[in-house]
Amino acid sequence: MSAPGGLRASPTTPQYGASAWLLHRAELTPGRQALVEGATTLTYAQLADRILRAAAVLREIGVGRHDRVATLLSNSIEFMELFYATAELGAILVPLNWRLAAPELDFQLHDAGARALFVGAEHAALAAKVETELARFAIEEYVRRRERAVAAERPAERALFGEPHLILYTAGTTGHPKGAVLTHANVFWNIPNMAIPVGLTDRDTTVTVLPMFHSGGIGLYTVPSLTLGGRVVIVRKFEAVPLLDLLQREHAALCFGVPAIWLEMLKLPAFTQANLPELRFVVSGGAPCPTSVMAELDRRGFIYLQGYGLTETAPGGTLMPVPDWKRKFGSVGKPAPFVELRVARDAGEPCDAREIGEVQFRGPNVFAGYWDRPDATAEAFTADGWFRSGDLGFLDEEGFLTLVDRKKDMVITGGENVYSAEVEDALFAHPAVAEAAIIGVPDERWGEAVCAIVVVRPGMAATADELITHCRSRLAKYKTPKYVVFVPALPRNAAGKVLKRQLREEVRIRDQIKA
Repeated sequence: MSAPGGLRASPTTPQYGASAWLLHRAELTPGRQALVEGATTLTYAQLADRILRAAAVLREIGVGRHDRVATLLSNSIEFMELFYATAELGAILVPLNWRLAAPELDFQLHDAGARALFVGAEHAALAAKVETELARFAIEEYVRRRERAVAAERPAERALFGEPHLILYTAGTTGHPKGAVLTHANVFWNIPNMAIPVGLTDRDTTVTVLPMFHSGGIGLYTVPSLTLGGRVVIVRKFEAVPLLDLLQREHAALCFGVPAIWLEMLKLPAFTQANLPELRFVVSGGAPCPTSVMAELDRRGFIYLQGYGLTETAPGGTLMPVPDWKRKFGSVGKPAPFVELRVARDAGEPCDAREIGEVQFRGPNVFAGYWDRPDATAEAFTADGWFRSGDLGFLDEEGFLTLVDRKKDMVITGGENVYSAEVEDALFAHPAVAEAAIIGVPDERWGEAVCAIVVVRPGMAATADELITHCRSRLAKYKTPKYVVFVPALPRNAAGKVLKRQLREEVRIRDQIKA
């Protein structure tokens, strides 16, 4: 279609993918620091050189356009090299979750059809149990090859903007996980979606704590920071005291963590804005954050921004506007700048304000579909093109989103809907409760009964009757837990989300309930 009035038609997208953005940044600011990991610091020029030599290594082992390259790596500079090197060749990166068991990794490697697997030293024993046949490279061997490699001329057919770059396997609530395919375009649009609301600049240092096999480790805020010319400090493993020291030493402006991370940080008396004057924001997502945690972060002087998204949204979907963070406690904010959001009824009509329905997304950040699963891809979208998140929530009169539950985790007791977030928040208000999760258990009379799985704070105690009475003073009777089960810890995935399916399978409710 020609442009009106004789004007030239503007291109609708950049031509090339993620490696082009980084290499261009290296031309603009070659001497500026890009990545820091431990005692190692790389400038943008050094990182660009490593990426081109890493691409040469991949070519040497036969990796070509659209081939899948898997990694079993902790957060590291080497991971980021392979992230961009696969983009340079038009290959597809498959970051694997090193917390999985070997049979689970076998499935994902086979499902993706991976050509090669790069393994970190700390994951060698796990990789040895993987039975899938493919070329394997210890990270030490990769580093030796990269140091010897010569950065070749850039390929004529490097990755294009709309092509796949990542296959990220989602946890899945039933059956095998599915590989969510993110294109370079999806990754690109996450950059302004997440950078604009927090005013991210090239002068900022961000600390990456979330594992890089997760979309949050990549998109919050590693790739946005590197594309803008900022500085990224990589944390291989989360530990509260070392993270506090790192935030101080590196003058971090921004840090993203799931609520479980901020719960641990709040155990440190020195974790205050006064001791971290350059930390503009603590940002959270991946799981609901109790309002009691938000209030404590506020008391310690921090600006806390809650967001929400999924692997399938690359991952940013919403973020709390900075001016509203206190008055909208409990909300996950408003849609990111280039995201469309609606809450819809089962029949597809938009819900009224404060009416609970399924949260749905549309926009250039929404993934391309599930790898080799056209059936699952079709089920994930409405007839008019909205992605079904599977999460339940509502929009208030100002357009702020509040989440209430996963659609499949909602408890229905006596015909009444009980949303986990409300009950869990009531439990968190008890001083002895460190963690809590709500699940439904079979009940002969009501169909399901509300059961609370609780972790008690160290050095404190609580009884089931005490917690039930506590909730009853805050909730309707049908929402109040009928049972309370105490456990040492809640199972969580890499994004910090509680694995409720695992709770249902592992917790023997009837054996542990105390009359």
